[in-house]
Amino acid sequence: MLALSALLRANEDNESVDGLVTRSCPRAKSVIWLFMNGGPSSIDLFDPKPELTRLHGQKYPGKIKTLFPYPGTIMGSPFEFKQHGECGAPVASVFPNLAQHVDDIAFLKACVASEQNHVPACYLVNTGNRQVGSPHLGSWVSYGLGSERQDLPEFVVMHDHRAAPEGGANLWSSGYLPGQHQGVPLRPSNNPILYVNRPSDLSKSTQHAQLDLLGWLNRRHLATRQTTSDLEARIGTFETAFRMQSSIPRLVDLSHETAATSRLYGLDDPECRHFGSQCLLARRMVEQGVRFIQLYHGGYESNWDQHGGLAEGHARNCYETDRPIAGLLADLKQRGLLDSTLVIWGGEFGRAPTAQDRDGRDHNPYGFTMWMAGGGVKPGISYGRTDEFGYLPVEDSITIPDLHATILHLLGLDDERLTFRHGGREQTPTNGLGRVTKEIIV
Repeated sequence: MLALSALLRANEDNESVDGLVTRSCPRAKSVIWLFMNGGPSSIDLFDPKPELTRLHGQKYPGKIKTLFPYPGTIMGSPFEFKQHGECGAPVASVFPNLAQHVDDIAFLKACVASEQNHVPACYLVNTGNRQVGSPHLGSWVSYGLGSERQDLPEFVVMHDHRAAPEGGANLWSSGYLPGQHQGVPLRPSNNPILYVNRPSDLSKSTQHAQLDLLGWLNRRHLATRQTTSDLEARIGTFETAFRMQSSIPRLVDLSHETAATSRLYGLDDPECRHFGSQCLLARRMVEQGVRFIQLYHGGYESNWDQHGGLAEGHARNCYETDRPIAGLLADLKQRGLLDSTLVIWGGEFGRAPTAQDRDGRDHNPYGFTMWMAGGGVKPGISYGRTDEFGYLPVEDSITIPDLHATILHLLGLDDERLTFRHGGREQTPTNGLGRVTKEIIV
């Protein structure tokens, strides 16, 4: 009887999706990850440090590890901070619209990574591994939960209209997971997916017949092969692409959105229009059941990597993203979608407390801020703390595996029971290194 009781409880606590065990009652159904490429400065945006202002221009009292040698003197923030909302969270003056939403946000102020250079740092934050070849977290979500739609991808990426980030398509690769779980990039243009439109001289019925023949030939070829995952993924991609010919044009057509919605996302301002359009598309994708959406602000250039001219560079980046992000949070909330959508903000690392080139900052992966909103996260809180210089964590740090484990938990997935055999063993998203940060969960 005891054994039967345990089995019944296990059956109630877990459900199987595509053969994978997940936790029941997920708090989030979708993720929108706003990736600020280049490394935004936490101590200049969300984590003010009075000691930096007091000791501005003085030598740093101790050892500090930076990417470039010979770090400069302590540098105070060029921005003014004010407290906002009932929670009293401090936000820099360059984020006036986002500041109105702090009561919906959980600030994670002691995030910790290990890589000081952009490409391995981006790999680490996205995949949990600093080297190429591991799946993006969105690929794990796609693999673990599957798709609610057969005519839209499960994992979508939109990068900056000026350039892709360093690391390129490897950042949203499915790694050793089956190929159908890799991120599908939507290009910043009127033609978001290459060749998604049917050629004008080809009828739908003719194309359907061609794809039927191609599918038959591919399945015949598949039957003669032992290793089949890549070929199976390719066959499935043809079928999905055919269905996307009708769904994608409707999805990316923003002309039916109201003028008020367009203004909310900043589409009336040329400086905000591109990122605002992507944020609006992300909301539309969530409504259509897309599981995981990642938006990159900043490409190989024109990003958040201000080794010099930080005040001007960060002010420009904040202006381009402030209205779009605030609009996204407001729109999700008024449509009743914020509770089921996990919004994440952050970059690959933060910035150092010392100056570089007099008015910039070097990289700091050892203590930086990210934030989450919606999706089962406690609103209006700050979790974790860095030292008086914003350099190292002193309380409640969150590692990248912790972050990934927490995101998966909010989606109803157990990071240790979500497995894929590769390299002679069962791989998991965190490989035993992650801890779900339950302190930030409702």
